Amino acid sequence: MSYLELKDIHKAYYLGKEAFPVLNGIDLTFERGELVAILGESGGGKSTLMNIIGGLDRQFEGQVLLQGKPLDHHQEKQMDRYRRETIGYIYQSYNLINHLSVLDNVLISLDMTQLNRSERDQRARDLLEQVGLTDQIKKYPNQLSGGQKQRVAIARALASDPQIIIADEPTGALDSQNTAEVLAILNQIASEGRLVICVTHSQAVADAGTRIVHLADGKITADERRKDAYPVDDDRAQIAARKLPWHVPLTTAFKHLRYTWTWNLIIIIGTAIGLFAVMLFTGLGNGLKGYINQEINNVVNPRIVTVSRYQKPSRSQASGGQAGGSQAAGGQGGGASSMASAATSLKSTTFTTKQLNKLKAISKVQSAQPIISASGATVKIGDQDLTLSSLTTWTAADRKSSIKVGHQAGKNEIVLDKQTVAKKWSSKNWKQLVGKTVTVSYQTMNKTGKTVTVKRQLKVAGITAGQTGSGANAVTYQTMRSMRRAQNVDANPTSVAVKVASRHDNQSVTKKINQIKIDGKRQFTAISIATILDTVNTYVNLATTILAAIAGISLLVSALMIIVTMFMSVSARKKEIGILRALGESRGDIRRLFTSESLIIGVISAALATGLAYGIGAVLNQALYKIAGYNLVAIQMGNVVSTFIIALIIALLAAILPAWRAARLNPIDALAAD
Repeated sequence: MSYLELKDIHKAYYLGKEAFPVLNGIDLTFERGELVAILGESGGGKSTLMNIIGGLDRQFEGQVLLQGKPLDHHQEKQMDRYRRETIGYIYQSYNLINHLSVLDNVLISLDMTQLNRSERDQRARDLLEQVGLTDQIKKYPNQLSGGQKQRVAIARALASDPQIIIADEPTGALDSQNTAEVLAILNQIASEGRLVICVTHSQAVADAGTRIVHLADGKITADERRKDAYPVDDDRAQIAARKLPWHVPLTTAFKHLRYTWTWNLIIIIGTAIGLFAVMLFTGLGNGLKGYINQEINNVVNPRIVTVSRYQKPSRSQASGGQAGGSQAAGGQGGGASSMASAATSLKSTTFTTKQLNKLKAISKVQSAQPIISASGATVKIGDQDLTLSSLTTWTAADRKSSIKVGHQAGKNEIVLDKQTVAKKWSSKNWKQLVGKTVTVSYQTMNKTGKTVTVKRQLKVAGITAGQTGSGANAVTYQTMRSMRRAQNVDANPTSVAVKVASRHDNQSVTKKINQIKIDGKRQFTAISIATILDTVNTYVNLATTILAAIAGISLLVSALMIIVTMFMSVSARKKEIGILRALGESRGDIRRLFTSESLIIGVISAALATGLAYGIGAVLNQALYKIAGYNLVAIQMGNVVSTFIIALIIALLAAILPAWRAARLNPIDALAAD
């Protein structure tokens, strides 16, 4: 039984429906240990026959048998395995991969063996030493002579320990000395028990073999044995093959990018600019939200829900409320009906103990602090009378951090606003107001409907100022009640500061308060600063998303640039694709190669964009901090991760079509490309 056998091989090329026969019934047998020269003129069908033997050409009639078993050339995976395990190619034009070093050109074949990394590296170096290229392993193909390139091709063909070496015009581009050296190497290969099939049109080259097969017009015209085949050691173990590991295309893609970095630099920069813009705008949105939240939180506690009594609007209230209020306040026409009306109105706007307890009983509520506010209050400091913007009771809604001098008010004490009170008293010595006794007064209506003046001397405990400049004029709830009761004024709270367990509970608590009904009537109106913050944050998020989307349009251009680059790369690297397929790489391996290259571009672009965003963001923060006292560009780790994900998605989508096209290339056409 022959090692390799061809049975009745027919092959024709078609132009339209017209057939042009190339091979007409080829029957040949080959044994290991032979150096068979297939001799014939150009156009006689030699290369076509080699492509069929090598598993590259599938469109033919007849059978190819390996050790008596027929090969199915229509089975893609079987042919890939056949080329990995059995076939080694040596080409007239060398077909080395230009962006790989001499050593890497040999290792690319060894990557499809089961040798470990150190064994693969050592075998590659040993093979290059056998062909006399030990001192050239770090060079690239364009730095070698023709004879040296052919030696690299021979080393690569032997690397995976194939049983069949196909040499297609291996000496066609060499001088006489290099020709003799290459033929000696081919005989040495055959003497190791391999089958060497050499296609040539040179009689001198054919004479160097053990057997000459004459091929003319697609037929075998003679089969001449010149000497016996070399002995074969059947016990010699062959290096086991494997599919190409997933990481090898990634490594090869990186080596190509490194070799052609100037070509890809513009693409990387263009993509990075788009990603940088998206990241910067997103970081700016984060900073603005943080700044707004800080400013509001410095003024009002976000865990506070402010509750007032629910007032149902009506036409009568709208038209007559003002007149009635003036009449009551002035104490004129204070008949029984007027007093009753005032009492009813007061009852509907204040809180009872029962209502306070109902608020405290709500789930997630930590406390419900009553508030009494007064309008039109004045403070007398020595001979100065100053108007207070408001006078209220201190609750958890007020920030202790707003007290710039002194401390929180205690019994019969008050804290006063820095801008509207303290600095008007003394622009330079305003801090000295702390500890002084002042007289606070305001007019209101007592329980009988008579206008009275609520007045008390209070000690200044502290001076307040918020982030926006304005602070609170406040006393304790007990002090306010005491002042009002002294003049027979209703001391029930006019509003309540409800403190919730967490800011995240504000919405649910606010909703529950607004839904409370007694005797079928709504009782309260609750307003939460957290709800306002959520609304503001929603607007900021919307604006940030729009800005990021506008910046993201440039990413579409970047994607198109990557697609164009990948298509250009496929066109420029057709020969490389053919070489890799001839070595046994699958279509999937080719897809991974170009997809990996695109993904590497995406990752480098994202890394560059991140560096730019942090760098320029730091510069902007230095400038903006002087204005706002806050870092307005806040790039978070989530933004960085999102940028890398976007870059990978863009790169992956951009690689799909070029990678698919590369994988679908016919290996024979690819090898023939310039």
